[in-house]
Parts: sequence; structure tokens; C-alpha cells
Amino acid sequence: MKGLCNKKIGIAATRRAEQIATLVQKNNAIPAIFSIQGEQILDEAICVENISALLSESFDLIILTTGIGVESLERVAQNQNCDADFIQKLGRTTLAVRGSKTLHWLKKHAISPTFISQDGTMEDLISTLAHADEQGKRVYIQAYNQDDAWLQAALEHLGYSVYLAKPYYYRQPEAEILTALQAAIIDQSLDAVIFTSKKQVQNLFQSLSNEEQKQVVAAFHKSVLAAAVGKVTAQELKNYHIQNVFYPTKPKMGRMVVEMNRYYEQHVVS
Repeated sequence: MKGLCNKKIGIAATRRAEQIATLVQKNNAIPAIFSIQGEQILDEAICVENISALLSESFDLIILTTGIGVESLERVAQNQNCDADFIQKLGRTTLAVRGSKTLHWLKKHAISPTFISQDGTMEDLISTLAHADEQGKRVYIQAYNQDDAWLQAALEHLGYSVYLAKPYYYRQPEAEILTALQAAIIDQSLDAVIFTSKKQVQNLFQSLSNEEQKQVVAAFHKSVLAAAVGKVTAQELKNYHIQNVFYPTKPKMGRMVVEMNRYYEQHVVS
């Protein structure tokens, strides 16, 4: 048997989990969905504050970090009947962005950013800004509760005055689902696990004891393949000491499954 045929593939995603499962089935593999992202919660009141600050205050630089984040701000601006002002403010302010979804949203509105993360990571974007002439100015950054403290500290270290906008956050995933995925990995009853965000990786590990974390890592080093949709998620897996991480040449769901199939055709997994 070749490729993904009869492989049991765990899916840690919430968004597009069913689509990934369909792609897996089309490659004759068996999907098992373990949605451990946690529910995304739009903080309406904070969003209103964030939009008000963006439109009423002066900023030299706006940083957009996620497509979901900027879409959330846009929806609230529409509800407040100020979406045209919101788009115009973005269009006339220097922009720095991370991620293909964020770029796609900007393209839809005919807005071009000045600074782009070349590898899709915030680390690369921060490095780019460190060599720009924007330092010492006021920056508005759309973030969320995962990396907000680190982002603010990194920008302040560069001399920026930071306004932190956090339009959404994630609840913790359901404990039963999280425990089931952890057990399936440790028992090596899955051939691979697909992760589509670093938050899923963090959720997998953060509730485990040190010994349980070692068991999960050992399983990934034996017969369970850790698969990431892109470089950011792959790096988070490596941060937890998982050395063999698969990720596609481009961060696309379809390409990920196709290249996983090719990976299994070329590798003998014991």
C-alpha cells in the first residue's frame, strides 16, 4: 500500500476540520477529528474600543497579525457604521502584516502593505521593523491573547509606543477531546496528526505533566508523524522538542494533504 492509504490521520483543527477530513478520505486515509483549537470568542466591547481608538487617534504604523483579527475588526466597524472610515484609515497608514490570510484580506480591499513577513512569522516581521525608520513612533497592533505580551515587549524594545488591539481570544478546548487526542498519540493509534495553528500545539502540551509530555514527544519520534500546515505551526512543534515535523512547501490545506501522501510514498514508517 502506498501513500496515505489506510493511514489513520488525527485532525487537531476546528476551522475547516471537515474539509481536511474530506481531503484525507479522498487519499484513502481514515480521518479522526480532535478539535483542540478552542472556541474563538469575539470580544465585542473590546472591538468597539479598538475601532474607536484606531479612528480617533494618530498612529504611524499599523500591524495586522491574523486574517481572523482584521476580519473581526471589520465586522464590528460595519456594525458601528464606520467601516468606510476603517478601510480608509488602513489605506493611508503605513502597514506591516503577517500571514497569507491577512494579505488576502488587504488585497480584497486594494490595500498594499509596506512591510510583509517573508516567512509568515512575527519574528521575521519584528526583525524587518528593527531595520526600518519607523522606530520611536506610535504603533497600533492587532493581536490576541496568545502572543500579545511578547509582541508588545518586542516592539517597545525597539522604541515603539504600542496600542494593543485584541479583538478576539480562544477558550480552552473541551477536556475530553484533548485527553482523547493525547491518549491516541501516546498509544500510537494514529499514524499522523495534522495541526493548523500553534495554539493547537500549545493546547496539546500545556495540560500535560512533564512525564506525559515526554511520552507524547516519544510517540512523535516513533510512529506518529507530526504534520503542520505551515512554518509557524511547525516551529511551535519544534519548540516542544519534536524533531521530525512535516509541513508543505506552501501553507495550503490541499497541498499539505497531497504532499503528505507523497511523503508516505517516499518514506517507510515503522
